[in-house]
Amino acid sequence: MNGMLKKRWISLYVENQIGVLSKISGLFSAKCYNLESLTVGRTEDPTISRMTIETHCDEETFEQIKKQLNRMVEVIKVIDFTDLSVCMKEILYVKIRKCTLEDKTELFQIAQTFRAEVIDYGKDSMLLEFLQIATKNDAVVKLLREEFRDVEVVRGGSVGIEAISMAER
Repeated sequence: MNGMLKKRWISLYVENQIGVLSKISGLFSAKCYNLESLTVGRTEDPTISRMTIETHCDEETFEQIKKQLNRMVEVIKVIDFTDLSVCMKEILYVKIRKCTLEDKTELFQIAQTFRAEVIDYGKDSMLLEFLQIATKNDAVVKLLREEFRDVEVVRGGSVGIEAISMAER
């Protein structure tokens, strides 16, 4: 790989069929492309799914990825999100166990600061839900791992959609 490595985003419209997710993730592994994040869900049309893919590569590799995805029969449309104005969020669940009363007070303050929801609460544990951009979730995870002993993290991967431009209003 030559050129500058950076995070790049692709949104795909694909046929909602068995094996499509496997084929697309297989393309990445077969070519040794790094798949940072992949989310998929059905669209308003039940025959079509939309994928959001994050990869970390140079421009040349990224162009290859887009060409190879465009060649796949099941892929309806490939959109390069990298330099577009996009609304994008990632869901993050963090479970903190072995909390003291002081820990819980701090966790409520962290939840309030990051606009998180307290989803579940026990005698010595808390479950928080964050819905924000991935880099903010990175910061939250780092903070919580530094402050608390027993932290479990589950991330859902980012989903995105093109923003509505001011010119269209």
